[in-house]
Amino acid sequence: HVQLVESGGGSVQSGGSLRLSCAVSGYLFSYNCMAWFRQAPGKEREAVAAIRTTGGIATYYSDAVRGRFTISRDNAKSTISLQMSSLKTEDTATYYCAALAYGGCWGTTYNFWGRGTQVTVS
Repeated sequence: HVQLVESGGGSVQSGGSLRLSCAVSGYLFSYNCMAWFRQAPGKEREAVAAIRTTGGIATYYSDAVRGRFTISRDNAKSTISLQMSSLKTEDTATYYCAALAYGGCWGTTYNFWGRGTQVTVS
């Protein structure tokens, strides 16, 4: 049974920072990729950042967050994190952690999802 549990959401002022974490049941390298998605009210869910969890480090970012957000992994702790800086009001959304067993990390359908954590930027 796969479990992804997000934490670290909250409210922050524009220009501030937040760090999200996702704890993964089992071994992180059981999944080929991990990612963060977000969904704002009235909008479709969008990919924010992704990271390959096996082999060499490869990260992917949407244009909206590149240069402001950093995704990282800790295989020993089976966690991934999303460091968010220079936050903007348009970053307000529910952020979801996701895992993918096979395939490429970006532009693909993820298999497993957490329940999400709210980020509000005012």
